[in-house]
Amino acid sequence: MLPKHDKLAMICFMKACWSILRYVNEVFNIGRKGTMIEKQIDSKFLNETMTLKIYQPESFSPLYKYQICIMQDGDDYYQMGRAATWSDRLHDNGDISNTILAGIHYRDKFDRKDKYHPIGNQQLAYSKFLVHEVVPFLDNMFPTYHMGQSRALVGDSLAGTLALMTALKYPHTFGKVIMQSPYVDQTVKLAVRKAKDIYSIAIYHTIGTDETDVDTTDGNKADFLTPNRALRKLLQEKDMNYIYHELADGKHTWKYWQSDLGRALTSMFDPI
Repeated sequence: MLPKHDKLAMICFMKACWSILRYVNEVFNIGRKGTMIEKQIDSKFLNETMTLKIYQPESFSPLYKYQICIMQDGDDYYQMGRAATWSDRLHDNGDISNTILAGIHYRDKFDRKDKYHPIGNQQLAYSKFLVHEVVPFLDNMFPTYHMGQSRALVGDSLAGTLALMTALKYPHTFGKVIMQSPYVDQTVKLAVRKAKDIYSIAIYHTIGTDETDVDTTDGNKADFLTPNRALRKLLQEKDMNYIYHELADGKHTWKYWQSDLGRALTSMFDPI
């Protein structure tokens, strides 16, 4: 028999191998039923070339129309959120119908903050990129419904904030929002209070009960739970389709966002 420390080392090694294998599978689309397509958009709003990683279901046919799910932190959603795996499973089970995923990623944490933060230097430009470049691109590439209720913006943490802020500003372009543990500040709450036509947006919102001491990218700590509860109160006062869940013992990590993603997609992408 192996000594105890050798057994522990072997377990750690096997876990590492499994994580690497899963990462490779997600990145290179190994074992996936659908098709991953990579496209570029030369954005005039951002003055850079942006990459879209698009995942269409196995049953894709140009004879049918499709809903669109646009994910910020796109690579993270595919790799750690296992979005493609969720798509395969939910389509196979009939839990969602005819939904295409589109993931958009960031260069680094500084670029992410510039584009996603409520007062980020490129936040407004990024929202315009989504509305005026990404949506027309996808509508031209695929048979879509060409209406806001068939499009969702998805994001975790700051990316969830960006999803909400963009939908509030363009409710007729994006009629659905999935935000997992979004960053919430006074700018966000003020935007909700002032939002027009918010009743036309369906929102799925989660926060973990252990998200009270979250490490932020600037090296500080932040309480995410309290401001998210305040945001819940504001949204519940609106006449809208609003779903809120607190994840028991949930932390600000992909372990919890991944496990909840199936419920989020099912809630937002029921057959039209």
